[in-house]
Amino acid sequence: MPSIHLTTFIAAPDERVFDLSRSIDLHTVSMQDTGEKAVGGTTTGLIGENETVTWEARHLFKTRQFTSKITAMNRPFHFTDEMIRGDFKSFHHEHHFKPIENGTIMIDLMNFETPYGSLGRLVNRFYLLKYLEKLISRRNAIIKEYAETEKWKSILT
Repeated sequence: MPSIHLTTFIAAPDERVFDLSRSIDLHTVSMQDTGEKAVGGTTTGLIGENETVTWEARHLFKTRQFTSKITAMNRPFHFTDEMIRGDFKSFHHEHHFKPIENGTIMIDLMNFETPYGSLGRLVNRFYLLKYLEKLISRRNAIIKEYAETEKWKSILT
C-alpha cells in the first residue's frame, strides 16, 4: 500500500495551523487548479469529528467525487480523515500538529490503495504517488502562507 509522509514547519501557533488545516474554505483555495469544491456534507467553515465532506474536482482527466469523514480528532494535535466513498479502494490521512518554541510542525501521513490489481499498482508507482504528494504539498504551502500572515483572519473569523 503506497504511503506519503510530509513534514512542514509553520511559524504560527498550533491551534491556528490545526484550524486552517480543517477549513473547507481554505482547502478550496488550495485546490483552485483542480476546481475542487465541496458539494455535500460540511461545505463551509471548519469540519469537525464525525462530519463528512464530499469533494468534486477534475483529477486525472475526469471529474470525480470523493467523500471523506473525520474519524478522529484531538484539537489541536491530531485529526484523521478517511474515504467513505470514491475511486480509491482505501484512503486514510492523518494530520499531526506538534507545537514547538517558534511555531508548529505539521505532519501528514497518508496511506491509500487503488483498485484494479496490477494495473492499479503500476499507476500508483509511476504516477499517483507523485500526483498526491504534489497536491498535499501545495495545500500545505497555502496553509503555511495563511498561518504565517494576516490572511488567516479571512478564514478563521
